[in-house]
Amino acid sequence: MKSFDIPEFYRSPIISKVKAMRKAQDPRKKDFTPTLLDFGGVRFYIARHFGFCYGVENAIEIAYKAIAENPGKRIFLLSQMIHNPGVNEDLHSHGLQFLQDTNGNQLIDWQELSADDVVIIPAFGATIEIMEQLKSIGLDIQQYDTTCPFVEKVWNRSEKLGEDGHTIIIHGKHNHEETRATFSHSSSNAPSLVVKDMKEAKVLGEFILGAIPIEIFNSTFKDRTSKHFDPFTQLDKIGVVNQTTMLATETQEITDYLRDVMIQKHGIESIKNHIADTRDTLCYATNDNQSSTYGLMEVEADFAIVVGGYNSSNTTHLVELLEEKFTTFFIKDATEIKSLNEIHSFNIHSKIVENFDTFLNLEVQTISITSGASCPDAIVDQVIQKILELKGIHKSIEEVLE
Repeated sequence: MKSFDIPEFYRSPIISKVKAMRKAQDPRKKDFTPTLLDFGGVRFYIARHFGFCYGVENAIEIAYKAIAENPGKRIFLLSQMIHNPGVNEDLHSHGLQFLQDTNGNQLIDWQELSADDVVIIPAFGATIEIMEQLKSIGLDIQQYDTTCPFVEKVWNRSEKLGEDGHTIIIHGKHNHEETRATFSHSSSNAPSLVVKDMKEAKVLGEFILGAIPIEIFNSTFKDRTSKHFDPFTQLDKIGVVNQTTMLATETQEITDYLRDVMIQKHGIESIKNHIADTRDTLCYATNDNQSSTYGLMEVEADFAIVVGGYNSSNTTHLVELLEEKFTTFFIKDATEIKSLNEIHSFNIHSKIVENFDTFLNLEVQTISITSGASCPDAIVDQVIQKILELKGIHKSIEEVLE
């Protein structure tokens, strides 16, 4: 796989060594068991896969390349490069400005841009409407387009499904940047509908089977269907794709459920005429990170830590998984660890940061740790180092790995 030229401060002295060791031991990535780092007073179970994925490293490389190649020019990011506050703050410190927030609200009017400016398209991609808007200004939207190739793979698959007469069911969060972009591209080729979770998938399935009225369908999927969507005629032949950061297991569960619905309605003999096989659109990095999180859940630990941006979809799903077994602290970086007894953790359900006053108060503790695909390894390093510092442990990573 391609290696990327990203700023050295995104690298890490601890995690890079762990990853290099595991890569040498398991080059085909078949083993999802975590790595145990035993520092004596504290033991860390490090997930097999986590941190920057291909798409994120690609985006960061291109963004810093744009900075280096355009001294003196105004450089804009369409929205957050990725959902990590540290990365976005560093880019902002280099003079980059954001045109929109994560919800698509305009921060800088399009009319303030000129053809001499530089605009970077984030890893999530952009809607067709926004791309056309930028082109109308005379901007070069290809040179610094960092759209993740796995997101583009979903777009291409959606286009092919549309050509074959399928309606596109997108498993995603309808207000997420990536889903907005995917919906824009898919709905240009085919009727499209966004389903957030299994609960909504069951509403869709019950409507297909005629078990619920159109009013329930309309209230559930308001503002989540393409223009002129006709649920009575356009749900006879479907294909499921996803926002690449969603739980892969949930995407498959939704697909399997809708396949069973189509079998009930049309029979097993003609099932291929009513639902497409779209397993090939699932993102490898999301799959690996989630499989590695399941690996963490196979070991015993006192609690888990997940590091990443609080608005990161893929990171939130890792928290959801780990919460099934462990008390799980979701932190953006090491600054959320205040002392041996205090940590601030983001609650994914209430959407607020909570204060916990029992944290590192055992003599020896075992901690499971992972991070989202948009989190630099260096930030995970800093979390580990902060805990070691608070516990008064000075053993080197080389000694522990040995």
